[in-house]
Amino acid sequence: MREALIKRKTNETDIGLCLQLDAERTEEGGNIKSGVGFLDHMLTLFARHGGFLLELSCKGDTWVDDHHSTEDIGIALGQAFQKALSDKRGIRRYASLALPMDEALILCAVDISGRGAFYTDVTFPSEKIGTFDTELVEEFMRAFAVNAGITLHIRKLAGANSHHIAEGCFKALGRALREAVSQDTRFQNEIPSTKGML
Repeated sequence: MREALIKRKTNETDIGLCLQLDAERTEEGGNIKSGVGFLDHMLTLFARHGGFLLELSCKGDTWVDDHHSTEDIGIALGQAFQKALSDKRGIRRYASLALPMDEALILCAVDISGRGAFYTDVTFPSEKIGTFDTELVEEFMRAFAVNAGITLHIRKLAGANSHHIAEGCFKALGRALREAVSQDTRFQNEIPSTKGML
């Protein structure tokens, strides 16, 4: 089973994270306690739609704001993905989809390239969703993509509700990664690159 355990402790956060890419039961997405209510909701959706089992605990300086916890969880989750994929032998590597979430429509494309980067064109009509700063969606995605070694593109094609837009981003990422990390039986012993490595 492809899985990874990450421990990350700084002066701002203390994170324990376990990721299983091939979990048999992902109905609830896992046990997620980020210390940030809205991020818990988004990560649960990400894991459920990705078909991943995610166990997460984070003690962060949320009395300052949610920035450090959100970014550091993105870093830890990215590290877990990279570790769980090992040499990436046999994976499909690429995936993309346009995911509807009510009036919002989100385009997500991923390449498990080994070259982590995030490209986006997502705007939110509000600065906050509850107490969560909407700008932190971008911070999370960038931290995740860079540390996972994934080229990630997310675009908003439509959307008027900030909650729906954010939810579409996390669901789309989970769904795209679900396909990209899946095994291609025709090439199960091959690295999906003419370079011979990713």
